[in-house]
Amino acid sequence: MEERFELFTALITKISRSIRKIKNQEVEEYGLRSPHVSCLYYLYITDGLTATELCERCEEDKATVSRSLDYLETNGYILCESKSAKRYKSPLYLTEQGRMVAAKVAAKISRVLDDVSAAMTEEERVAFYRSLAMISDSLEACIKSDREQ
Repeated sequence: MEERFELFTALITKISRSIRKIKNQEVEEYGLRSPHVSCLYYLYITDGLTATELCERCEEDKATVSRSLDYLETNGYILCESKSAKRYKSPLYLTEQGRMVAAKVAAKISRVLDDVSAAMTEEERVAFYRSLAMISDSLEACIKSDREQ
């Protein structure tokens, strides 16, 4: 049992760390960080998302997304056209600068996914993602169960 725990947590941590490093490498020349990458990417593939929608897609907490959006807006990567509505419910859009950086990010993501999937058949890839989804759902259920007890 201990071996399974050590292997599981070590591999998940290593994967997470690698993803964060890849994100940071792609945008460090722009002074951006890992949480900014997700915001740029999701706005690139679905322009006009609200901060609430970005929280859901990025799987980040509200504070992290809020800080990221403040930074991105202040530095000219995104804009919020609505000044009257509540900011969290207002659509956000990429500027030309944001679109340029996000296009590079999207291309890098595509290359990384291709590289990661290269050693797998389509069936193995589908099974892998299905397994990851089951693990994620099971962990969420454990968290919820622990809170209720």
